[in-house]
Amino acid sequence: MLNHVSVGVRDVAAARRFYDSVLGAIGATCLAHGDGYAGYGTDAPVWWLNETAHPVSADMRSGLHFCFDAPSRHAVDAFHQAALRAGGKDNGKPGLRPDYGPDYYAAFAIDPDGHRIEAYHGGA
Repeated sequence: MLNHVSVGVRDVAAARRFYDSVLGAIGATCLAHGDGYAGYGTDAPVWWLNETAHPVSADMRSGLHFCFDAPSRHAVDAFHQAALRAGGKDNGKPGLRPDYGPDYYAAFAIDPDGHRIEAYHGGA
């Protein structure tokens, strides 16, 4: 249903360093970039970073987060490790989330701009 999502960041070069590592762990790469923007995906950019002086303030109470598909549970683990190594904060270690579904395996992090992100794999 969604074609792409764009989020504002204060420093696109810093955000690229973070997302190159984190999204690389689940098989996505930066497919488009230029002065003040970067777009990530596997076939086409679907996750866009746009540099702005006024990004939306991150609010843990808002419920907003972004979930990325991962090709395996191992990739979910790698996503979480990469996020922590690249300056993100833990927001939920990798593991099964039986409250979400019997095979819902996910990990949660907060990126350096405060966006809550998740990697998810639904298979065994």
